[in-house]
Amino acid sequence: MKMTLPNQLTILRIVLTPVFVGLMLLDSVNSRLIGIGVFTIASLTDLYDGYHARKYGEVTRWGAFMDPLADKILITSAFLVFVAHGILELWMVLVVLARDVLVTMMRLYAELKDKPIVTSKSAKIKTLLQNVLAYLLLLLMLCSEQNLFGEAIANEAKKQLHAPAVSIAMLLLTIYTVYTGITYLVENWQTLRAVYLDARSSVNA
Repeated sequence: MKMTLPNQLTILRIVLTPVFVGLMLLDSVNSRLIGIGVFTIASLTDLYDGYHARKYGEVTRWGAFMDPLADKILITSAFLVFVAHGILELWMVLVVLARDVLVTMMRLYAELKDKPIVTSKSAKIKTLLQNVLAYLLLLLMLCSEQNLFGEAIANEAKKQLHAPAVSIAMLLLTIYTVYTGITYLVENWQTLRAVYLDARSSVNA
């Protein structure tokens, strides 16, 4: 693996994820505030590493595989934090996680067979929507801290965090996530089929 700057940023994003989770689970306003800052920094590395890799021709196969995986790890971790705080329902997050695990396993196997699969446009949109929802929920969590914004704003933020709109938004996002998994299979069916037939012939040889 060539340790280009984009690859270093991808690794940094993975390393920052457990830091973010640990801070968000602590019963402290300051820790959650820092945790949101860590999440923001991790998200910004995703924006910059792709831009840098394309601009300076530092796109690598390792980076092309690990970059979206690092995104999945960060976003899924954020959703699990929301579950721990009673904001999201666990089953929806598990569906999203199952889709991502399945797709990642297929991408990894294709990579090992030297037939890498490019992330689909629908999957990129899915990641963007997940990030938007995560940021909105983190912002509401921040506003719900009475010591920072006062009782009135804190109470309204807590109300919005547990409003039906949040569950509906997550449900729609879960459905779209499953849809992207299906389109992923359809768009890469020939490649996946070739990998399967190659593996089958290797076993029978």
